[in-house]
Amino acid sequence: MMSMAMTPEEVERGYDNRAAVPDHPYWLAQFASRSKAAIETLKPALDLRYGTGDKETLDLYLPATPAKGTFVFIHGGYWRTFDKADHAFVAPSFVAAGFAVAVVNYDLCPGVTIATIVEQCRHALRWVERYGPRHGAVGPVVIGGHSAGGHLVAMMFATDWQARGLARSPFAGGLALSGVFDLEPLVVSSVNADLRLDMEEARRMSPVHLAPRVDATLLVAVGADETSEFIRQSQLLHDAWPGNRPAGADSPLLLRDRNHYSVALDFTDPSSGIVRGVLALLTADPGSFTLHHK
Repeated sequence: MMSMAMTPEEVERGYDNRAAVPDHPYWLAQFASRSKAAIETLKPALDLRYGTGDKETLDLYLPATPAKGTFVFIHGGYWRTFDKADHAFVAPSFVAAGFAVAVVNYDLCPGVTIATIVEQCRHALRWVERYGPRHGAVGPVVIGGHSAGGHLVAMMFATDWQARGLARSPFAGGLALSGVFDLEPLVVSSVNADLRLDMEEARRMSPVHLAPRVDATLLVAVGADETSEFIRQSQLLHDAWPGNRPAGADSPLLLRDRNHYSVALDFTDPSSGIVRGVLALLTADPGSFTLHHK
């Protein structure tokens, strides 16, 4: 699969989300205020260490009664910004439904490479599998991520977990929301000053050029008001991995009236497509969730 040739100017228009969403400060302020409220209300276990890197920690949110499963969330920020504390807002909908939520941190570019971040996310999932139950984070496990986190979720699907001492499919499903799955266009983008990708490394870190190694359902979703490039990226992964699609899904889940930032706040709405999709994967009840363009 070859990347579509684009000029640097076209790449900037397609991948500069802050420029594409002029009111992004409002949405980021919503991330912050809703996350602050979630932390104050749910009182998670903070900074549980899953590895030796500076930011190899996670926050764990538990329901009042024993959890029925665990949602592991990987945040976005073009692999170079944000923190797990900025994304606590994803937890309340799932905790209210009786599930644990682990929000994962990782070290950021340019301090580390994307390949290092991928490996750190593998460490986090291995920790959840091996040590999560003693902290209340039981299986089944479903993973999800937004933006760069969507890419990282897909890379977890492309991981040989048996070589790392786990089951072939250590999680029951995943959600890749508004991700970049072919990194080659980013080589000529302004963000590459921090990412430091060349074409070879971009291809090696691109899920669309890799085979899925996990027999689990991957829900690919994107906001309908995102740039044409982000919509194309979701279509690329949907097309590349037909064996991991939800039953009956003939395209990615396109979320109406959502931009790259507002789409993440759908995690705060228990009736939203992405929350219902994750809950369906957690309960192994695909009949409870019908893919539709909402």
